Amino acid sequence: MASEFQLPDPAPVADLPGSAEELEALRQADRAQLAEALEQQIEQRLAAEVERRVATEVAQQVKAILEQQTLLRHRMFGRSSEARAGQGRLFNEVELETASDANEDDAAPVDRTQTKSAPNKPPERRRGKRRPLPPELPRVETVVDVAEPERQCDCGTPMVKIGEEVSEQLDIVPMTVRVIRTVRPRYGCPKGAHAPVTAPALPRVLPRSHFSAGFLAMLLTVKYVDGLPLNRFAKVLGRHGVDVPRQSLARAVIATRKALQPLFNLARDHLLDSAVIHMDETPIQVLKEPNRPPGSDSFMWVQRGGPPDQPVILFDYDPSRSGKVPGRLLEGWQGYLMTDDYAGYNAVARREGVEHLSCAAHARRKFVEAARVQAQGKAGRADDAIAFFADLYRIEREFKDASDAQRLQARQQRSRPILEQFKAWLDATRPVVTPKSKLGEALAYLARVWPKLSRYIERGDLPIDNNACENAIRPFVVGRKGWLFADTPAGAHASAVIYSLVETAKANGHEPYAWLRYALERLPLADTVDAMDALMPWNLHEQDLAMNLAACE
Repeated sequence: MASEFQLPDPAPVADLPGSAEELEALRQADRAQLAEALEQQIEQRLAAEVERRVATEVAQQVKAILEQQTLLRHRMFGRSSEARAGQGRLFNEVELETASDANEDDAAPVDRTQTKSAPNKPPERRRGKRRPLPPELPRVETVVDVAEPERQCDCGTPMVKIGEEVSEQLDIVPMTVRVIRTVRPRYGCPKGAHAPVTAPALPRVLPRSHFSAGFLAMLLTVKYVDGLPLNRFAKVLGRHGVDVPRQSLARAVIATRKALQPLFNLARDHLLDSAVIHMDETPIQVLKEPNRPPGSDSFMWVQRGGPPDQPVILFDYDPSRSGKVPGRLLEGWQGYLMTDDYAGYNAVARREGVEHLSCAAHARRKFVEAARVQAQGKAGRADDAIAFFADLYRIEREFKDASDAQRLQARQQRSRPILEQFKAWLDATRPVVTPKSKLGEALAYLARVWPKLSRYIERGDLPIDNNACENAIRPFVVGRKGWLFADTPAGAHASAVIYSLVETAKANGHEPYAWLRYALERLPLADTVDAMDALMPWNLHEQDLAMNLAACE
């Protein structure tokens, strides 16, 4: 380092006249002069280096602020999907964007050979055709006929019917609120020789309540499926001439949750039999959580598993977000756990027999954000990463309905080479990108989760991402926009149980109200585990629910 500094050349000592003392004094003066010159140059070099580093740091901070401003502006005023020209629709973060439904188009492929060219013109939107009305709906026919005098031809011949014009419109009859009056005659001996006899009361899910199984099924449906707060449902009932306080509705929800708890327990047993479990968490606010301020965030933990034809979705409330919660929920389970990169799942992942998978969609979203802050109309390295993901998702979509063996073969033969190219690109790109930029953050995240992200090709039944769990959270997040918070922990636990069962019913192809009514009507008679298991959504056919609804009319 000393060779970088320019120092004055001292005069040769042998050429200097004078005594030894004078020569030593000259040497001391030369040393002082050298030290002073060296110190000045060091200070100048340090000042220049500090100035350079400060300028670099300021430039990076300014770039980060501008990127953040661009993303915030897009979230406030941009399109709700992660669309870019030529890239199709990408995945949405459910906590940020709950308005758009996830579907297969979210993983639209991108041709990596076009990422360096000008963006393609977005396709023109085609006008959709009007869908026919469901044929199973009842029809009320109204005939609008031609008047009798107009059915006489000018030639004097009566006209005959040669066809008809038919149009159909949907019609809604407002909700019918009725009272089911159950009469049990009481018989007694005129002579008083025997005590009076009465038929036993029919078993009901809430024996001492004014609410029938049908009312409770509708109550749970409007709150947990349609996202309608209880006070609004009370107003709906009021418009139909029925005054039911919100507190009564809330107590009915909590009491019904206790009745449904055995079905929830069976669903958990079914979940823990799964080889693969998805898991995620989302905030919920509980106002009267003991020893916590009302504004504190609690959490709803969501798990999804089961075979493809018997899916199960479970919600579990806990005030904590610590790793102890997934440890408690997955106690004794072994298999593949798919999560995001939240460190709270690491303790479970370290257990013997648990293999940790990481979500590709989460990694992809970070490159989508990096692409949004690129120069308008220009492609960059973020687009290269998005194209790699698109190639991987194209294969998954192509073999979506294939067998596990076929999917495994495709992953080994087609996905593995893409992953190898992707990893080589990641290793080559990361050193040349500023770490504090959005692209640098995306690269760092991908490098951190890569060992868990690339494991899905080991088997044919492993998922590439955690979107199945995020889609299960979506109805809860949408409902939370309406009811905002839970009043007590009991209400939060009730919400967890009921959300679990209605979402599991939906995942198994059942209309939630139809399944709830069927289950609540028969639950009081289910006195064995087998009888309760028969009420689980995967053990029922749609015809059973339809016939039950028809019998109630």
